[in-house]
Amino acid sequence: MKKLILVAMIALVSLSAEAQMQTPQPSPRQKISQQVGLTDVAIAYSRPSMKGRTIFGDLVPYDALWRTGANQNTTVTFGDDVTVGGKELKAGSYAIYTKPGEAVWEVIFYMDTNNWGTPQNWDASKVAATVKTEVLPMEMPVETFTMTIDDVHNNGAMLGMLWEKAYVGVKFEVPTKTKAMKSIDAVMAGPSGGDYYSAASYYFDEGQDLEKAKEWIGKAVEMNPKAYWVMRKQSLIHAKLGDTKGAVDAAKKSLAAAEAAGNMDYVKMNKDSLKEWGAM
Repeated sequence: MKKLILVAMIALVSLSAEAQMQTPQPSPRQKISQQVGLTDVAIAYSRPSMKGRTIFGDLVPYDALWRTGANQNTTVTFGDDVTVGGKELKAGSYAIYTKPGEAVWEVIFYMDTNNWGTPQNWDASKVAATVKTEVLPMEMPVETFTMTIDDVHNNGAMLGMLWEKAYVGVKFEVPTKTKAMKSIDAVMAGPSGGDYYSAASYYFDEGQDLEKAKEWIGKAVEMNPKAYWVMRKQSLIHAKLGDTKGAVDAAKKSLAAAEAAGNMDYVKMNKDSLKEWGAM
């Protein structure tokens, strides 16, 4: 009987150790993402609620630095370089700090995102951009602090912040036109040398149409005349087609280019092949 009680107690202790207490967070974390034009934008922040309190001018003092939410840094991540308040922000993540005022907010994009709340030592050199924006009063109060990516169009959007009866928005612009034109130009210009090389390599490796592979690798060499790895593949394709002369010519060009580039691996591979084909 004592043994049974002991076993039961051990089991209960084990279950207690494995159990993890789960309770809701007072300021739950939210992540939102949005494609703006061709740029990915994401926000991560914690959401405190009013809970009967006066927020701006009381819980959040006017004209004082605020973490913009709760807990760890509120962050925005841009997949491309963007423009905020007329200043370029490089692609990457930024902490968002604010100085709320009655009529105007100052919104700060800070390069250090590893703070819990506001930094203990503020570093002005880490301020990537600062934007001042007017407060738009709302008739209906917003209970829980909310951030949005709204007014989305091809070339930009608004980074919005709503709480209590205040809305502020920061306009940002994305490089959609530049990215789209670059993509269009690349496609309309036809395949690149890398595209031809990849296609030829796949056909060679998979034993597909070697004549087509020969055509593609020839175009790849024309577009990349110093690419010894491309000429190396060309020599192997010619050899597999039984064209020893073509294989030797390509291998010699690859050898010379590899020697010039100092790539001894390709130097050795080409010399081994040339010996195999009776050219050395």
